[in-house]
Amino acid sequence: MLSTQQLAELRLQLLQEKSEVEQHIEQNDHFGLERGHFHESMGELSSYDNHPADEGTELYEREKDIALNEHYQFQIRNIDHALEAMENGTYGTCEVCGKEIPLERLQALPNTTYCIEHSPDQVTSHKRPVEEGVLMPPFGKFDMDEKDENVAFDAEDSWQTVAAWGTSETPSDLAFPQDSYSDIYTEADENISYVEDYENFVGNDMYGNNIKVYPNPQHESYEDALDEEGTMTAFGDLPAYEHDPYVDHDDK
Repeated sequence: MLSTQQLAELRLQLLQEKSEVEQHIEQNDHFGLERGHFHESMGELSSYDNHPADEGTELYEREKDIALNEHYQFQIRNIDHALEAMENGTYGTCEVCGKEIPLERLQALPNTTYCIEHSPDQVTSHKRPVEEGVLMPPFGKFDMDEKDENVAFDAEDSWQTVAAWGTSETPSDLAFPQDSYSDIYTEADENISYVEDYENFVGNDMYGNNIKVYPNPQHESYEDALDEEGTMTAFGDLPAYEHDPYVDHDDK
């Protein structure tokens, strides 16, 4: 049972804590939330000329302000509830089990009305954001890569087209740093408008004849990869009964 002096000290501690929280909220206009649109809090009239990354930063700061404001409001409600319990003569006993709350706990957390065993704050939520149901896999139901025989221009292709013009990331942001800013978006090395690597440097006429190799960086990389593997083609060496494609048999 708390003594009169102990109750007076705890009441004073609660009132001081409430005054500090209210003063803190008032000084920063509820973390800028009373200024209306978040553009006003960052001195912008419009977001028209802002980079998406800047907008993302401002959105994060706005969400943080909302969370901090809710935290302080929750703290004030707990203090008021504890002061009300003092007036009712129930302060110092757990609301759930009715057992006496240790003085040490009340001194450390004077706004509590629960014992340690029944404190609601000890429950950890395992709920995930509802957005994950739409965003996972990364492009949700609009990712067609895993569907058989589907060559549609899907959400991933849309992102790659936009990201090719630049993102807020740098090569050093990636787990495996890239040499070029053009290679830092999702599957930047994916073949565009062709399937097999050799289709980027091999061509023929409309009848399928006059096959010709057009030297380019992709052709050099392809040749280097074959030489490194020690094979004639990407799918292995040709059967023995076929001609060696690297030998002009007419000159033998």
